Amino acid sequence: MLKWSLYLVLAVLVGGSWMMYSKKGSDITSINRQVSQLQEIGDPDEKLPDIQTRLHALEGERTFSGILLTFLSAGLAAVFFVIYALPFFAQRVSQSVYDSAESVEKDFMRDARSLFAQGDYEGAIEAFKVAADADPMNRLPWVEIIKIYKENLHDAAAAVQTARQALESHEWQPNDAAYFLFRLAELHDEVEGDRAAAVAIMNRVVEEFPGTRHSANATHKLHEWSAAGSAGNVVPRVSDLAAEEEEYLARMRQTTTQPPA
Repeated sequence: MLKWSLYLVLAVLVGGSWMMYSKKGSDITSINRQVSQLQEIGDPDEKLPDIQTRLHALEGERTFSGILLTFLSAGLAAVFFVIYALPFFAQRVSQSVYDSAESVEKDFMRDARSLFAQGDYEGAIEAFKVAADADPMNRLPWVEIIKIYKENLHDAAAAVQTARQALESHEWQPNDAAYFLFRLAELHDEVEGDRAAAVAIMNRVVEEFPGTRHSANATHKLHEWSAAGSAGNVVPRVSDLAAEEEEYLARMRQTTTQPPA
């Protein structure tokens, strides 16, 4: 209500200043005509000095009215901007920033989870692929597809192919790239029984992420495999070495499943 009152007061003041400015202009035009007439007839009654004095006064008043009109108009424009324009643009910017991510979660991720809950694993995979296309740098849709292939459809080859496709589809951040490499190693070693492929992937992690926790985890895993092979022990699971990545994925799932405020 206060904003509207201020806006109304400024609008009235601008209108009044404009009328004053316009009237002074009309008065100045009328006096200029009188001056011209007196100059033509020679000013027998010596009225010209007084008229010119009044003309100068009106010109000063009109200048003041013009300055006042300028300031009031600027104030009115500022109030209009604050009341209408600024909230409008702020809302549009907020929508453009948040709606895209929310729409991905609402339209695709939720649909995919719903299909998964209904046992429609193929439909869920297609929905997760759409979500991956809509939000390319979000690894979660790819992770869910790999999980469905591995645990629900028991299709190790498709899970491996999906992990490779995800890894090669974008220039991932180190955490994401390392996560996919660990998953590939896990699939090769545990599901396909291909230890050599898993070792090659761990060596790739060491080479691509030197001096990082990912490199340290991969090196530790290689040492464990080497020791286990020498002693004939059971091979530890790769997933145990990717605990930090699993925690990161859990946080991502929590974020994307929380209902909007």
